[in-house]
Amino acid sequence: MEVAEKEILQNVILRKVGKYVIRRCTLEDLPDVIAINWAALPEHYSDSFFEDRLRESPETFLVAESEDGKIAGYIMCRVEYGFSHLRRYGLARKGHIVSVAVLEEHRRFGIGRALVEEAIKGLKQRGCSEVYLEVRVSNEPAIRLYKELDFQTSTVHHGYYRDGENAYLMSRSI
Repeated sequence: MEVAEKEILQNVILRKVGKYVIRRCTLEDLPDVIAINWAALPEHYSDSFFEDRLRESPETFLVAESEDGKIAGYIMCRVEYGFSHLRRYGLARKGHIVSVAVLEEHRRFGIGRALVEEAIKGLKQRGCSEVYLEVRVSNEPAIRLYKELDFQTSTVHHGYYRDGENAYLMSRSI
C-alpha cells in the first residue's frame, strides 16, 4: 500500500458528531493527543507508549477533530488475550480502553460517547469479544457514560492510581 493511500484510509471519517468528526489517529496527531492527555488526565504515558498503541491497533486509536482542524479528544485501546472479565474461568480476546480524554471546553457534545462507540467497533473488527477499562471511582460523569453504554462494574482495584485512588474495572461484551 502506498503512503498516500495509507494516509487516505487513516483520515476516513468514521462518524460526525455535531461540528466534530471522529477519525483514526495519525502520527501527526500524536503531539496534540499527548497534550490533551497532559491537560485532561492525571495519568500520563511516554511518547513511545502512544506510538506503540497507534502502531499496534490503529483501528482503535481515534481522535475527535473540530471543524477548525483542532484535536478535541482521543481514545486509545489495545487488544489483549487473557482471562475474561465476564465469564468465570474463560479466556477471551479482550479490548482494553487504555485512555480516553476530551478537553474541557469540548465536553458535553457527545464526543466521549462517540469515541467509545467507534473504538468498540474497531475492537470487534479485531476479533475481541469483550471490552474493559479502569475508571476512577470519583469520575462520576465517566462512570455514568460507561453504564449508559452497557458497561458493568466487575471489581474494584484498591489503590490503582498513583495518588492512591481506587478504580472500578468496568467491562461489557461486544
